[in-house]
Amino acid sequence: MLKDKIALVTGSSRGVGKSIALELSREGCKVIVNYSKDEENAASVAKLVDGIAIKADVSNFDECQEMINEIISRYKKIDILVNNAGISIDKTFKNMAKEEWNEVINVNLNSMFNVTKPVINEMLKQNYGRIVNISSVSGQMGFFGQTNYSAAKAGVIGFTKALAREVASKGITVNAVAPGIIDAGLGKAIPQDVLNEFLKNIPEKRLGKPEEIAKAVIFLLKNDYITGQVININGGLFV
Repeated sequence: MLKDKIALVTGSSRGVGKSIALELSREGCKVIVNYSKDEENAASVAKLVDGIAIKADVSNFDECQEMINEIISRYKKIDILVNNAGISIDKTFKNMAKEEWNEVINVNLNSMFNVTKPVINEMLKQNYGRIVNISSVSGQMGFFGQTNYSAAKAGVIGFTKALAREVASKGITVNAVAPGIIDAGLGKAIPQDVLNEFLKNIPEKRLGKPEEIAKAVIFLLKNDYITGQVININGGLFV
């Protein structure tokens, strides 16, 4: 069903993004690995998926437009977009600098516009597209010290639901996956004492695996009649 589809995964040089890229490759997709800094790992992932790596800062609209132009020039279309790139800069709100707020909002939320805008135009031309945005449990229940991250990830959910309504009649679905605490990427940066507190509140008493997020993304990409939805994958942390 996904064989030979052209798929872009932002922030896919490591962690959850890498797992999504690998899963897409197993499904027969031609995968574009996006990265902003880690060229070596991006090249490694691109080799694993027999795809290409493109550098672009998702917080920069012009760079995103250039990335999509390159994809269209090479492949003539784009079928799948997974907006995965994200960062966190955790601090209590009273200690948070404006720059720390803006950086997280720019990468996690403004990227939804920067990447999706040029992609949706191509999908509308072909009357087909699949978009999955990676949100977070933090955007649903709010985490201490994450006003910037929680606000951005909540925004991702609103963006997903609104865009889904706009393009549903054009053969394009737009959904979101909201991971809990995952044993990869940003989850690796959580201090052990904080992690122990999280584990007490997770009914499954373990962290999620990046492959579990990737499989949910594939599920959404394969279903033509699911749109505007958020799938929570968090071991019961938020039910």
